[in-house]
Amino acid sequence: MKRLAFFISGTGGNALNLLRACREGRVPGLPVLGLASSAKAGGIQRLGDEGLPMAVMVRRDFESDEAFSEACYQAAEEAGAEVICLCGWLKKLAVPRRWEGRILNIHPGLLPRFGGPGMYGMHVHRAVLEAGEAESGATVHLVDAEYDHGRILDQLRVPVRPGDTPEDLQKRVYAAEMELYPRALAAYLTLLA
Repeated sequence: MKRLAFFISGTGGNALNLLRACREGRVPGLPVLGLASSAKAGGIQRLGDEGLPMAVMVRRDFESDEAFSEACYQAAEEAGAEVICLCGWLKKLAVPRRWEGRILNIHPGLLPRFGGPGMYGMHVHRAVLEAGEAESGATVHLVDAEYDHGRILDQLRVPVRPGDTPEDLQKRVYAAEMELYPRALAAYLTLLA
């Protein structure tokens, strides 16, 4: 069973969902660490309350993205993590060769469209609505050196309805994320086994 680290920047909803999916046997992984990019991230308390060891790494404490990234990877490695799941992680990570193909991310849109720098959270939902799209959804992909670029592992589509606000669309996409990320992670881990 692969050991997992969950990287968060906010409330930790996706990480909590994955943690519970592991504990329920729906995902063949063992969560060993939660790592937050802000001491104010609400997910620290939520995941800590579930018994997951937590760490905090703040980008401004490091001289470069590379130094920050390396500190994050070292924390994951010290906890014994073999796979990292980005769960609402909003900081740039430089991906060293030793972690290539072992970092997953969930994106609140159907990549390759509506991805890249600045395309996160409500920015994605606004862009989808402004483009007049008929559907949106969530994507789980492997992380590489470019934002929202790595190989797509799975997607789940949701309709865009007439009169949708960004908040309306966000609720449907978030529900899709809750279904998709455990499914995609389970399939990925099964292939590694």
